[in-house]
Amino acid sequence: MSTIRRSGNWVRVTDLDSLIAKGRKVVKAEGKQIALFHVAGRDLENGGIQACNNRCPHEGYPLIEGALSGGAAGESCKLTCNWHNWKFDLDSGETEVGGDKLRRYPVRVEGGEVLVDITDPPPEELIHSALDNIADAMPRHEYDRIAREVARLQKAGGDPDLAILAAVEHSHDRFEYGFTHAFAAAADWLRLGDELAENDAERLASHVEVIGHMSWDSMRERQYPFTVKSRSYDEDGFVQAIEEENEDAAIAYINGALAEGLGMPALRKGLLRAALNHYQMFGHAPIYVYKTEQLSDRLGRDSLKPLLHCLVRGLVYASREDLIPEFKAYRPALETWQQGGDATPRPAADYTRLSVPKVLDLIRQSAKSGPDLYRVLLEAATLQLLHFRVTMDSRTDNSVSDNVNWLDFTHAITFANAGRWAAEQYPELWPEVLLQIGCFLGRNAGFLDNGVDAADWRVQQEPKIYLNGVLHDMLDHSFPEYIVACHYVKLATAMRDEIENDPASDHSGLMTAALNRLIAHPIKRKQVLRTANQSLDFVAREG
Repeated sequence: MSTIRRSGNWVRVTDLDSLIAKGRKVVKAEGKQIALFHVAGRDLENGGIQACNNRCPHEGYPLIEGALSGGAAGESCKLTCNWHNWKFDLDSGETEVGGDKLRRYPVRVEGGEVLVDITDPPPEELIHSALDNIADAMPRHEYDRIAREVARLQKAGGDPDLAILAAVEHSHDRFEYGFTHAFAAAADWLRLGDELAENDAERLASHVEVIGHMSWDSMRERQYPFTVKSRSYDEDGFVQAIEEENEDAAIAYINGALAEGLGMPALRKGLLRAALNHYQMFGHAPIYVYKTEQLSDRLGRDSLKPLLHCLVRGLVYASREDLIPEFKAYRPALETWQQGGDATPRPAADYTRLSVPKVLDLIRQSAKSGPDLYRVLLEAATLQLLHFRVTMDSRTDNSVSDNVNWLDFTHAITFANAGRWAAEQYPELWPEVLLQIGCFLGRNAGFLDNGVDAADWRVQQEPKIYLNGVLHDMLDHSFPEYIVACHYVKLATAMRDEIENDPASDHSGLMTAALNRLIAHPIKRKQVLRTANQSLDFVAREG
């Protein structure tokens, strides 16, 4: 290999004659491995010599072993990596087959020697390029490419949270019905990386999981634009717009609020009122508000508009379960809350096996207990999670109304966590929070296993140590579906927060036991025979 000599930004890497004789050559210059190609039939000063990184940007295989084609008059010069058939146009720099961009280097010939300009682009350009490439990778869910681009962004000195913001901006208007778990779990994933990652790879993983989930949920979706209209923010008007399922009016209020310089502190109450105005989305609505605030606090004000637009759309399209017969007792219970009693809350187990109307009535008897009643209901939800009848997940002959799995039970915990936060901000929301926990309890009461012994699932470690271990393991999880992985993260995070909020409570051991049992009985995510049986039954009844 030729001796490398520097002249300004240009490095003399080889003599011209030896390159022409061999047709191609690998040279090294200041830590860079560069592939040189002589393109026969071209002028030396007109693309006759091409220089690029020798490592393919896909998986690092040597491009010097690739196939060179084209290059004649009017033809572009193309390089194919023979490992995976990625193709690069060495004249334009475009990646024609594949994803990641290939770095090329300017070349000139001087005094019979080949010089290459190895000057690195400025960090700002590299960061901008990485962000553009992440957006380019998202529509096809190129998970490994997303990881490489975030790593490139960091290498250039960029904050990886910029990649999260870019992913939010790319995906927020591609969620046709608004907020998804891709946004809701983001703050918990990022917090996990901050607090528990032990090396650079684990920190990177926490960011890539967030972007990958956003990519998956928005993949191949067109944009669903939000209105650009604006009106001065009015909390009651905003809540009413959500109630009327009027997206344009609700978004206009948000646009007006942002134009007035308002942020989450000013908007929080209206959002929570709208989220808790119904037992809706099976409890997801206040969770989404809670996680929106956490994520926007981290990403900064530039994230508010896309996050709030997406959140509001989700609230507008939310399914309102309190309008169906199973939960019709909720509204009367809420409307008569002030006539509720001041009885001491009953033991948690007493709330676990009652129908929705009966459990709501029992909750009303302790209406004036507030946070004390909350602690009991949280313990009741934990007991139910521990006693979930796991055979429900494997049944193939049940009715659609009995399509119950672990997530119906985990949501009671994550809802309670968000609900407590909401009611601590605005105590007047305690009735909605407590009664909606009751809706979970009544719904889940029919799917419990009396034979579960809590002692069999007790965790010997301290609860925080155990939960941190579960969360840390999620940085190398094996779940193929983001929705499953993020629920483990959300649940363990909510449990940890609830234990830290009330360290003297008795439910910490129950929580870790319940999570331990869940982990031992993984969620079944595809129901082939159940779907077939239910479809045959449904069609037979259509008439």
